Amino acid sequence: MTAGSQHTMVDMVTSDYENHKRIQAVERSFGPQGKSLVQSGRFLIGKGRLMKQSRKGQQPKVFFLFNDILVYGSIIINGSWHKKQQIIPLEDVLLENLQDGVGMKNQWLIRTPKKSFYVSAASYEEKRAWIEHIEECRLRVLQGGTCRSSRDYASSWIPNHATPNCMHCTRKFTVTHRRHHCRKCGFVVCDSCSRNRMMMENIDMTKPVRVCDTCHLYLRTVAPETNRLRRDSDGTLEVYDYDEMDRYSEEEDKAEEEVEEDHDPSRWMDSWSTYVYLKPEHINPAGPEEN
Repeated sequence: MTAGSQHTMVDMVTSDYENHKRIQAVERSFGPQGKSLVQSGRFLIGKGRLMKQSRKGQQPKVFFLFNDILVYGSIIINGSWHKKQQIIPLEDVLLENLQDGVGMKNQWLIRTPKKSFYVSAASYEEKRAWIEHIEECRLRVLQGGTCRSSRDYASSWIPNHATPNCMHCTRKFTVTHRRHHCRKCGFVVCDSCSRNRMMMENIDMTKPVRVCDTCHLYLRTVAPETNRLRRDSDGTLEVYDYDEMDRYSEEEDKAEEEVEEDHDPSRWMDSWSTYVYLKPEHINPAGPEEN
């Protein structure tokens, strides 16, 4: 073994150790409610903060890009504590580049089977870096041959403030006439226009989800074989408690999108932080020098 190859091996061991510490730090930042992130062959690629468009407006979220997953969550203490950890396999991610909007610049759409949402970066350079690194890592995952990209992606939800009226019946929303979101098209609709529930396995494999009347008709007539109410083993339709389903839908609506009240980061810190690319040599380590 040459001196050069020994030096390369030492660098790789040191790099592996540093990577392990970084992943552990990310894991600990989500506390006991977060899932384990340390895994053989997993490397932390980059990290930073993006503005995420939720149904109630834009919120700062922390994002961590690994070579096989994208992790994000709510910010409690900048750089130290986070919550509501979300983990997305990169093979399930589809990015769509977008032009600047009136209220959102340097934005793009992150599409996944369960949820699709808009994010924006502090600058065009950061946006480009995020997109390039996510797409590069996703391509490597798919080229590995063990994962396949998704064919079904959820629609992005139209924000609550985008319309004061139901997008179907045009009735004005009030305290009692509340907003809901169709899980198929993402439209903001009232309860009267979205009382139906259908199975959409890319979103939830165990329970039917809320859909508007238009999407309900489409799913029953155009795509009944892939979107239907689940049946028992004897062929009869399962009976769901729709009062319970309504409570479940409301909890689902609020679970990730709620505005933080006790720990609202905008009260005491800047909404932006620089994207940090960690330049992991693990992805493509330099080969040993030849004799």
